[in-house]
Amino acid sequence: MPGRVLLEVCVETPAGARAAQAGGADRIELCADLAADGLTPPPAALAAVRKACSLPVCVLVRPRAGSFVLDEAGLALVRAQLEAARRAGADGLVFGALAADGSLPLPALAGLVRAAGGLPLTFHRTFDHVADPHTALEQLIALGFARVLTAGGPGRAADHAPRLAALVRQAAGRIAVMPGGGLRAAGAAALRRATGASEFHSAARRAGSSDAERDEVTALRAALDGA
Repeated sequence: MPGRVLLEVCVETPAGARAAQAGGADRIELCADLAADGLTPPPAALAAVRKACSLPVCVLVRPRAGSFVLDEAGLALVRAQLEAARRAGADGLVFGALAADGSLPLPALAGLVRAAGGLPLTFHRTFDHVADPHTALEQLIALGFARVLTAGGPGRAADHAPRLAALVRQAAGRIAVMPGGGLRAAGAAALRRATGASEFHSAARRAGSSDAERDEVTALRAALDGA
């Protein structure tokens, strides 16, 4: 499986962004509070990360932890945060929403896509909770999303390689299916071979210094390139 795949690394800080770039990442996903699976970062965070690295930066928009089912007030807050991130200079936006029955709330998502103002869009791991992922994938393509971040189900991407491979085949280049969820160097090559995905996502966190985080990204980059 020749060729370099794209590696997106999720960071919270400028130091994390520097480490990701030094380790060989291609793109940053900027968020706050990774312990809560990521929340919308404060407005100043994007400017600080811009100074720390030269990589494209996609901003996560998720106003609160917990359920991905949003009421009208929650959707309005997502819309406002999307517009704020776009005005602040984000290169792309990452968001998602779910209906109570596990389907995608299509009219609400269409409104959020309009609020994004034409930036490249990633549908985040809300996708792992949809009732019918194959139908949802077609709907995201129709809405104009550039990619979907998914582990293929709850937990780690490595546990759902066949499902991810089926989604990659279905997408057929119309949308990027980006495996993410517990991705580390040890299993990265096998996951690339099993899925045929062209983009991968990792928080690449390692306890200790930013040098340790850089080394984690470096190892992940090498594993993906060597697959």
